[in-house]
Amino acid sequence: MDRRTFFRRGAAGVLSAAGLLGARLGRGAQAEPRTVDLLPRRTLGRTGIKLSILGLGGMAIARETPADVKTLVGEAFDTGVNYYDVAPTYADAEDLLGPALEPYRSRVHLACKTTKRDKDGARRELETSLRKLRTDYVDLYQFHALTTTADVEAILGPNGALETFVAAKQEGKVRFIGFSAHSEEAALLALSGFVFDTILFPVNYVCVHQGDFGPRVIQKAQELGIGILAIKAMAQAPWAEGESRASCPKCWYRPVVDPEEQALALRYTLSQPVTAAVAPGDKALFRRALALARDFQPLNEAETEDVGRRAAAHQPLFRAAKTA
Repeated sequence: MDRRTFFRRGAAGVLSAAGLLGARLGRGAQAEPRTVDLLPRRTLGRTGIKLSILGLGGMAIARETPADVKTLVGEAFDTGVNYYDVAPTYADAEDLLGPALEPYRSRVHLACKTTKRDKDGARRELETSLRKLRTDYVDLYQFHALTTTADVEAILGPNGALETFVAAKQEGKVRFIGFSAHSEEAALLALSGFVFDTILFPVNYVCVHQGDFGPRVIQKAQELGIGILAIKAMAQAPWAEGESRASCPKCWYRPVVDPEEQALALRYTLSQPVTAAVAPGDKALFRRALALARDFQPLNEAETEDVGRRAAAHQPLFRAAKTA
C-alpha cells in the first residue's frame, strides 16, 4: 500500500456505530463518547492522558489584549478544550497565557516548547517558560521545529537539550517529552533516536494529496505507539508573492477560508490516527474550528474523494523529499 492510499483509507475507514475512531488503525487514538456541549476526547498515545480533539495554540492569543485572551481561554475551557500549546517564539503568548490559564491549570494539559538545542540553553528557556506560565510544571515539553538532521543530532548528542528534558522529567517539571517537526527526514530520525511520548506534525489534506508529505511519519509514530498531535489542519497553501495577509496576519500560510472546505479540511485531519489538532493562529479561525470540532464526524468515502479533488487545486506547504 502506498503512503497516500494509507491516508485516504485512514480517512474513509474509521466509521463505527458509536462514532469513534481507530478501530481499523491499530494503536490509533480512540475517542471517548460525546458529552453534551463538550468536545470528544482521545487518549494521547501511551501517556494515558485524554485530550480534547482540538487544542488552543499560542499564536491565536499572541499580541492580543489580556482581556481578550482571558475571554478566549475561558470560552475554550467551557467548551471542553483541555489542551493548550505555547512556545517562547510565539511573541508574548506565554506572558498572556499564564495569567489567563491559571484558574484552570489543574484541569488542563499544558504543552510548551524550546528551539534551544543545547543542554544549558534548554534549561534556561524551560525555567523562563515556567515562570511566565505561572506553573511548576508543563505536561508536555517539546523540541520545537526540528528541521534538519543536524538539529536531531544536536539534541540527542553530548550536552544536547535532551539531557535537560530527561533531568526536568525526573525533577517533576516535565511530565512527557515530545517534538515538533516540519521535515519528514528529521522526524523519522528523531523517532529512531529516542523513545518520545508525542510528535507534533503537519497532517494536512493538501500536503498529503499534492506533496505525499506526512504518511510515512504518521505511520511510524503509530507503529511506535507515540501520541500524534496535528498542526496545519486548516492550512491551504503558501501565500502568493505580494498577496495581502490582512485577513490572517499571524498565519505564515494561507488558511482555508471557504466554510465548506474548512469543515472538510479539519475533518480530514481528525479522521486520521491523531489525538488532537491545533487550530490556526487566529482567534476567528480557532472559534470556527471549535464549532466544527464539537460536531465532528469522520469523513465518509464520498467526502474523502471530494477532499482529494479540492486538494488538487492548491500547492502544498510541504512536500516529501525526493529519493534517488
